[in-house]
Order: sequence, then structure tokens, then C-alpha cells
Amino acid sequence: MDPTRGFVKNVKRVVFKIGTAVVTRDDGRLAVGRLGAIFEQLEVLNSQGFEIILVTSGAVGAGRQRLKYRRLVNSSFADLQKPQVEIDGKACAAVGQNGLMALYDNLFSQLDVTSSQLLVTDNDFKSPDFRIQLSQTVNTLLNLRSIPIFNENDAISTRGAPYEDSSGIFWDNDSLAALLALELKADLLVLLSDVEGLYTGPPSDPHSILIHTYVKETHQGLISFGDKSRVGRGGMHAKVKAAVNAADAGTPVIVTSGFAADNITKVLSGQRIGTLFHKDAYLWVSHNDIGARDMAVAARECSRRLQSISSLERRKLLLDIAAALEENESLIKSENDADVAAAQKKGYEESLISRLLLKPGKIPALAKSIRKIADMKEPIGCILKRTELADGLVLDKISCPLGVLLIVFESRPDALVQIASLAIRSGNGLLLKGGKEAKRSNLILHKIITSVIPESVGKKLIGLVTSREEIPDLLKLDDVIDLVIPRGSNELVSQIKESTKIPVLGHADGICHVYVDKSANMDMARHIIIDAKLDYPAACNAMETILVHQDLTNAGGFQELILELKHEGVTLYGGPKASSLFNIALVESFHHEYNSKACTIEMVDDVQGAIDHIHKYGSGHTECIVAEDQEVAEYFLHQVDSAAVFHNASTRFCDGARFGLGAEVGISTSKIHARGPVGVEGLLTTKWILRGNGDVVKGDTEIDYIHKNLEH
Repeated sequence: MDPTRGFVKNVKRVVFKIGTAVVTRDDGRLAVGRLGAIFEQLEVLNSQGFEIILVTSGAVGAGRQRLKYRRLVNSSFADLQKPQVEIDGKACAAVGQNGLMALYDNLFSQLDVTSSQLLVTDNDFKSPDFRIQLSQTVNTLLNLRSIPIFNENDAISTRGAPYEDSSGIFWDNDSLAALLALELKADLLVLLSDVEGLYTGPPSDPHSILIHTYVKETHQGLISFGDKSRVGRGGMHAKVKAAVNAADAGTPVIVTSGFAADNITKVLSGQRIGTLFHKDAYLWVSHNDIGARDMAVAARECSRRLQSISSLERRKLLLDIAAALEENESLIKSENDADVAAAQKKGYEESLISRLLLKPGKIPALAKSIRKIADMKEPIGCILKRTELADGLVLDKISCPLGVLLIVFESRPDALVQIASLAIRSGNGLLLKGGKEAKRSNLILHKIITSVIPESVGKKLIGLVTSREEIPDLLKLDDVIDLVIPRGSNELVSQIKESTKIPVLGHADGICHVYVDKSANMDMARHIIIDAKLDYPAACNAMETILVHQDLTNAGGFQELILELKHEGVTLYGGPKASSLFNIALVESFHHEYNSKACTIEMVDDVQGAIDHIHKYGSGHTECIVAEDQEVAEYFLHQVDSAAVFHNASTRFCDGARFGLGAEVGISTSKIHARGPVGVEGLLTTKWILRGNGDVVKGDTEIDYIHKNLEH
């Protein structure tokens, strides 16, 4: 349950308002299927003890459609040649209300629910006696489990203004619903619309973001409304006005889509659906979606200030972070222990808990890596190439930050420290979203790191995203965020790649192979495989598959390797050949990352067979060949198409720190921009700087290009 929606646990009486765009289809006819799905949800709530009150629009639209058809049927050809006069709206309301309620009664009857109709006008509410009688009637109906259905009686209403009456009692069915919610002391008002909720701009604008919690002090005056609904009178502007009035008076309001089949159920279960209006919203410490955009924009502005300070100041900032982490080691350990204990209590997998745990010595090791990053050569503004295009016209290609990075990572809180350090060194702004299992660890690490960022740069340089629900909207910010790096499961990476236009850097799987050639030194092979599998089984660079040359089937050294793996607690699975040879379980899929003490074994004919297997089932992460035959080894190294390929070395060496990068934001199997462990260089791009002396192109007729490479 979203923390801002916790109040729904105490909700009993709910007013639902169904807008005209929900009630009718694009052709003006009633949307029977959509209404049926809504009524099914209302029936479930009614059976669960909720008191349901319904306010519906759609009578005028439904009646107009029926009367237009009837006029067409009864018209002669000559009649149709005459200008067609618009049918009176009150007549449309009278006809439409009859058909609307007939449908509602039929749908509810099919669900064994009793409904009742109450038509009201603006003038009715001017009478105190009417208000008393209204409450008594509704209470009686609700006690009998009957669902009251309200609509404005447009057929006889005397209200003149089309949108807002001078009396201000109500001016459309949105404001009627808000009025009834207060009059009948409802615990919640739900306004069902044809869009998900309130957006920062027109919903059709791809840069518009859904606002999950409306804060009047923040959003009033900042929201630009698009066109009103294709039907109905007020559109989103009317809904917001009604919702603000009701919320200010004490009744929470949620505006959400009536098109999604299960949105009502989600609202009442406390899920973060639609836009919430609540009188206490301004008190909640919660990032809403404008805040998420602001967070990204602030990170960009802070990154530009970070780039403007000297290299020595950036180095000092990193050294201060390292010192702060060491000074707060016991506090970090305490918060991490709490996360680990909670994960164990919830029964999380051992591999996840292993990644979550900050082992003894981890904080000093992180501090050491930060100092190493601080001591690196200044990466920003380096001249990579200098060319004299023409006499006195000099072009520089220089390194520069990418801008704002969004890193979504699971389990490993140490990743937060590494990523933050690399972002600072490379001059980038940063948004971090860690897994909920590491929430306390991430919060304390973020607090410690940002506490030492000087005001000249700004603590918003590194933003911590705390809610999973914010990720889909952050992924829409392709105009602010420059790169997304997911670090986690295949499912997480795939979901992010499918949900954003922002470039994504990373890897989905870490299916790493070790191929043991017939020329291999078996003692060396045994040491490498044991390390690659058992040094840290949960790591993405841990070995998952052993490929063995067929000539080694009966070799003593290989038999010893199998026994040692079993002795170390490794569960062995075999491909079709290895399974029968060694009497081990048949693997279900070669394309599988265990992240635990388990691995697959398969026999191959030769080095080419190993390469073909890797290309078919691998993930392009890290592969190793154990061989004494140099020609075979070189063939493997150059033919295998993976980010990292090793000869006689454990796959566990594929790591930013071990590669001398200081740390890494992740390992990329992409071939665009950066590949393998991504350190500072992988977070940089380039730009061109041209210095001239009044030079112009002028059709290239008065310039002599020399394209001379200059020293830099």
C-alpha cells in the first residue's frame, strides 16, 4: 500500500462519479462493456460492506443520440434537405435519463444488486428540509445495501449558466458529486474520467507527467489544461475545482480512469492510482511527479555548477565523502544489519541477501576506491583531438559529462557509493533508485554523501528516488535525463528498455562461461573454475557454465574438479551430453543465470564448438578459455563476441575496481557508447570547440582546408 493512500483502510462510504466520456462511446452510444466492468467492481465493494453512492453523467449525450436517430427515421427526403436544428438539451436529458437508468438497473440486477434513482436540481439544495430528507433517504437505502444513483435533473433544471451557476451550489455533475460527498459525509470521492488523472499538461503531450498527489500550494497555477473531454461540460478543469473544494472541506478525492477494468479495486486497496487530493497533502514528505522533474532539473543545474568548480575542489569533495563514510561506518553497518534482518525475515533468496550485506571491511574498501577515483587524471575538458581545419581555424574535440544519469539498482547498497563517486568525478548529476530491500542502507549512505557536498554545487546533485511508482514517470523525462543504467534482474532491465526513449546502458544477464580446452593445465583450470563460481556466486561476473573439450571426458583432473565442486556445495546440471556422462540432472535451459552455488556443464567438440555455444546461449558478458595452446587461445579471444574475454584468468576479474577504474556504475554488454565495466570514461561524451578569426564558409570558395593534426 502506498503510504499516501493509507487512509483508505478506514474508508467505508464512497461516492463514485462516472463522467460522460466513460458512460458513452465515441459514437455517442452507451459503453455497455465498460459500464459492466465498473459495476462488477462496485458489486464486489458492496458485498464487502462498503457504502456505495453513484453520481452519473451521460443522460444528455445518450438522449441526443437516440433522438437524432428517431428524427432521421421519421424525416422525409425533403426534411433532410432543410437546415437541421439542434435538439433541445432538456428533451435529450429526459429521454437519455430513462434509457440510462434502464441500463443501470439491468446491469445491477444481473449482479443481484438493488439500485435506486435520485434526480436533483440546484434549487433543491437551497432548502434545509430537503438536505435533511436527502440524508435520511440515502442512509435508509445504504442500510438496505441498495446503491443510490444521482444525476442532475437537467430536464427541469432552471439553472441558466452552462457551467457555473451564480448561486455556486453546484454547476455540473463533478461539483454535484463533491457536494453530495460532503452532504452525505462520505469518506472518499472517486471521480472516474477518460484519462488516468491530472497531468502537468495535456495528456496527449508526451512530456506531461501524471501527478499522483495534488498539492495546491505547489501545483495551483502551474498546471496547463488541454481541451475538455469530447463530451460533458467541464472536463478536467471542472474535476480539479470540485476535487479541491471537497478535499479542503475534509473529503479526500481521487481522480482516475474509468477505462481501466480494475482501477476502482486498486483505489480501494490503497494502490497509487490516479491523482489524490487531500487536505494534508502539503504536509507529506513525498516526491510527487512535478517534484521528480524538479529533482532531475536540479541535478542538471547542480552538475553544471560541479563542472564549473576546479579539479582540486572536485577532488576534495571525493576525499571528504571517503572520510565521512569511514567516520560513520558503525551507523551504516547498523542500518544495513536492519535491512538484512528484514530481508531474511521476509524469506528473500540467499543470493539477494548476499548482495545486500555490507561485509566487514566493505566501507574502508569503498573509501579506498573513492580516493583512487579522486587521484585520477582530470577527465573533464580533456582535448582528445586537435585539428587545424584551415589557416588559424582550430577545432578541438574535448571530453564532457553526459548530464543527468538515472541509475536503477537492486540489492547492493555499495553500488550507491560507487555510482555517486563516479558521477561526481565525471561531472554528472545523478538520480538513484535502489531496491526496497536496501532502503535503510541507501538512505543513510545518501545522507552521508550529500551532507558534504558544498553549497556552491548543491546537495540536489544526487537525488534519491524512494518510490517504485515514480520510475515509469522518470523514464518519460528524455528531455532532462541523458542516460539510464539499470543494475538488476533481467526482468528489471527488459522492463526499463521497453518503457523509455532515454538511452539505456547495462546488461540483462551475466551468463559467463569458462571453456576448458584439451590443452588446459587441469590444476589451473580447477583453481580458475572454483574461483569463478565460488568467490562470489551472486555476482554478475560469476561463472554459470563450464564448457569442456570432449577429449577430457575421462581425464582424472576433470573428474577431480567435479568432485571438488560437489564438495563445495555446488549443484551441478548437465547439458544433453554431460548429463548422461556424469549422471547429473539435465539442465532446463543453457540461457540461465543462477546467481548461486549452481552451474551447468556441457561437452563440446572443440574450441569452435565452445564459441558457437557461447554465441547461442551467452549474454555477451564475460568468457574465459583455459588453454596452453596459444593459437587456440588467441582464436578464442578474437572470435568470441563478448564485452570481456579472458585467457587463463577467472571471470571474476571483470570488475571496474579490478580493471583500475576505481569503481563502476555497472557492466555493459551494449556495443554503443561503452562496453564492459563502465567507469568515469563511460560517463563522458564529447563536444567540438572551434576557434576562428572571423572565418565564414561562403560556399567554400574562399577557404583553403588543410586538416592538419596538431599536438595537444
